[in-house]
Amino acid sequence: MELIRENIDYDIMMSDKKWSDREMYDELYELICDVVCVPRKTIRIAGEDYPYNLVKSKFLKLNSQHLEYVIGCMKNNTTKVSNIKAYLTTALYNAPNIINHYYTAEVNHDMYGTIYSEE
Repeated sequence: MELIRENIDYDIMMSDKKWSDREMYDELYELICDVVCVPRKTIRIAGEDYPYNLVKSKFLKLNSQHLEYVIGCMKNNTTKVSNIKAYLTTALYNAPNIINHYYTAEVNHDMYGTIYSEE
């Protein structure tokens, strides 16, 4: 759990008492700990069973940017989520693989939106 705290800069992030996402960040930390610290054969990600060691390895590589990305996605989500734990587990698992594409798409959208609005 201490390694996870260090990886996600937990103490630094939580030191801002006015930060509105503190509770969500703490919940993601707890979820990561649950996934990493409770060994099992497999973990279900997006409806598929993945080997525990693979998921554990990916979760131990998560950092504060990944958690902020997941929080941002949750804030922008307008659809009903029936199993929030499964949804967040999947989002955390996929975060390292898609975070750069997500932000690239956001920047491209903002840049092209600016170009077209100036014409």
